Formats: sequence, C-alpha cells, structure tokens
Amino acid sequence: MSPFKRRIQDNAAGPTTYVAPSTTITGKIVGKGAYVFCGAMEGDCDIEGPLTLAAGARWRGILRATDIVVAGHVEGDVIAAGRVEIASTARVTGSLAGHSIAVAEGAVIEGDIKVTSGAEPKTFQEKREPAKPGAKT
Repeated sequence: MSPFKRRIQDNAAGPTTYVAPSTTITGKIVGKGAYVFCGAMEGDCDIEGPLTLAAGARWRGILRATDIVVAGHVEGDVIAAGRVEIASTARVTGSLAGHSIAVAEGAVIEGDIKVTSGAEPKTFQEKREPAKPGAKT
C-alpha cells in the first residue's frame, strides 16, 4: 500500500501499479489503471487513470493522465483531463493543465497554470499526514 494515500487514489478501481523508490525508468509509459511512482522517471507518460508522483520521486518529461497528484519533483509539463493536486512537498518546473487544480501551501511551481474548466486554481493547507511505511491505511 502506498504511504501517500490521496483523495484521487481513493477513487481508483482495480489494481495499482507501483514503481519502487529504488527504480529508475527511462522511456515512454502508456497504460490504463492507477499508477504510483516513488522512484525516478525520464520520459513521457500517457496514463488512462490516476497517477501519483510520491514525495521524493523525480520525473523529467511530460506527465499526462486522467487525474494527477504531485508530491515529488517534476521537470516538464503536468497535463490532466480531470484534476491536478500539487502537494506541499512538490516542485514543478513546467506548466500545469487540468479541469481543476489545487495547490498546497508550500508547493513550488515555476511555470504557467491553465485551468481548463475556467475556474480559478485552489490553494489548500495539507492537513493529512502521510501514512507511516508498513502501517495499514
């Protein structure tokens, strides 16, 4: 179970694909379902489903998914058909685009923000603590 349980992941149906912190992937990822990346990625992705980039994880390339949670570092664009949630531990160097976007206090974004629904981006204070490794969630 991911130590970074999020509202977007809570709604995911079916199995989740996890990429461990010790893993580095280079290339393009295309798939369906929920994904949680805890390691390093260099390349683009096109995911039909929710994607979470955990705190401490790094991504260089374009993140494209249905819904996206970023708690790690991204060098590239973040594009969601639905929601984007940027956690307080996130650092994004690139643009954000999504139907709705929420940015936690403390997050760093160096780029444009485009909300495709026309609404203003939301800010929030993170009130949930990440689960401890090995703890049941």
